[in-house]
Amino acid sequence: MAQYIARRLISLIPVLLGVSIVVFSLIRMIPGDPVIIMLGEKASVEAIEELREEMGFNRPIPVQYVEWMGRILRGDFGKSIINRTSVIVDLRTRLAATIEMVVAGMILGVIIGITIGIVSALRRNTWLDVVSTFGVLLGVSMPIYWLALILIYALAVNRQIFPPSARLDVALSVDRHTGFMLIDTLLAGDPKLFWNAVWHLILPSAVLSTVIMPILARLTRASMLEVLQQDYVRTARAKGLASRVVVIRHALKNALLPIVTVLGLQLGGLLGGAILTETIFSWPGMGLWTYRAIQSRDYPIVQGAVLVSATIYVVVNLLVDISYAYLDPRIRYS
Repeated sequence: MAQYIARRLISLIPVLLGVSIVVFSLIRMIPGDPVIIMLGEKASVEAIEELREEMGFNRPIPVQYVEWMGRILRGDFGKSIINRTSVIVDLRTRLAATIEMVVAGMILGVIIGITIGIVSALRRNTWLDVVSTFGVLLGVSMPIYWLALILIYALAVNRQIFPPSARLDVALSVDRHTGFMLIDTLLAGDPKLFWNAVWHLILPSAVLSTVIMPILARLTRASMLEVLQQDYVRTARAKGLASRVVVIRHALKNALLPIVTVLGLQLGGLLGGAILTETIFSWPGMGLWTYRAIQSRDYPIVQGAVLVSATIYVVVNLLVDISYAYLDPRIRYS
């Protein structure tokens, strides 16, 4: 197992190197000059050239890439072109906000999606199966930005049940220690702050959960239908085990392998959906931060955010591969 993990970690190096090259190249193909955006169109030629020299934009692209990678390897993501703030400092706060929303959305999606899949498999061809199948089809077909706008209007603007944006009410504040609002409010020891943070998190995380919920429901149903036909499940039932024990301990655990695989692959969909969700809900995470950086041609922010997102994605999929040995004892890594 240790050798397998070491090989996989080494294989991440060319993957992340390729991602860095693609990101570095594509961001420079976007129309617009960040120097002119900073100084304005009426800036003098001398001022433009001076700032371009200061920021290194007058050097050849390969030289810029090597210099940027050298700084990345030292933990220096550079400074924002627009705000002149440290990218790594802003990244810590923004990343915490995004992780909080993505994890909450993933938990909701996994619980509801797998539950729907199990119920559909156990009640195959009944009205419950038909209703859940229709709901899954609706969820797959519904654009996430449209759902977000509908829920904001229905539950935040019209009914005022949930707040439409932000992570806390404007009148409330909390000392930031970890960047994770739920943890920081718990550390503050004020239940009012904690539940206010939870209330702000519910709507965006529920919208984001629809990225994976329908897929998990369909896959769980298919996997459970296959596993429930196996001999060991029938044997467990014949031994008189409770239905709950048969379904959870014997059937579901053996059906989890493809579900975990898809869950790891869907992380990219969650990170992509976070851009739309954060933009609509004004959630101060990496998605909104990256969106605004693309609009303003802020190269260091876009490059740093995408590189960190790619790193998270490949690391999570490595953890998914390692989890196979736990889910299926027959799998061994040599």
